[in-house]
Amino acid sequence: MDGRERIRVLLADDHRILREALRMVLAAECDIVGEAATGEQAVELAMRFKPHVVVIDLSMPGLGGLSAARQIRSKVPACKVLVLSQHDDEEYVLEAFGEARVAGYLVKTDAASELLDAMRAVHAGHRYISPSIAPIVLNRLNHPASNHPDQPGADHLTRREREVLKLIVQGATTKEVAAHLGISPKTAQAHRENLKQKLDLRTTAAMVMYAIKHKVIRLD
Repeated sequence: MDGRERIRVLLADDHRILREALRMVLAAECDIVGEAATGEQAVELAMRFKPHVVVIDLSMPGLGGLSAARQIRSKVPACKVLVLSQHDDEEYVLEAFGEARVAGYLVKTDAASELLDAMRAVHAGHRYISPSIAPIVLNRLNHPASNHPDQPGADHLTRREREVLKLIVQGATTKEVAAHLGISPKTAQAHRENLKQKLDLRTTAAMVMYAIKHKVIRLD
């Protein structure tokens, strides 16, 4: 690296073969300080090793990737989180940069050619967006009004809110919602109250009818 500091990296993905491939790509400029196969391990190892960058998949067993990213950002503020995901749809990207406050989002199909550039960018304090999904973010920034539709339909909810709503209408208690999503009961309750206010719904029965109407759940 021409005398430059080597980047200390934590890899968090439940696929061992993918982690091996990432190690090979990063070997020239980075030191892999740890590897995690679950969201909980990612948080624990980030706190222990304090890497410069955590590369994390969204679809992690146990604590989800975004929840893990939020905890890492809270517990190790100096650490940069780079999402490496198969998901390229808008809701994942915007939630990652919004709620989880990640430093970068790289689609796995771009990883072979873009991973080192993404690593350098986030380590240097810059935001990085995978070229294949950059138009998604730019479109939302250029059309902010689309964030606030006049009528609250399913598209008005975040991915997390839809997950919470689906569990609620399936009969899950607040504690069960928290356990299923890997969040605290307090956070689960906050999501429940936010849903009631956002959708102007007061009862679980009303939530069920809303979920059916907007195809959050299906009646097969």
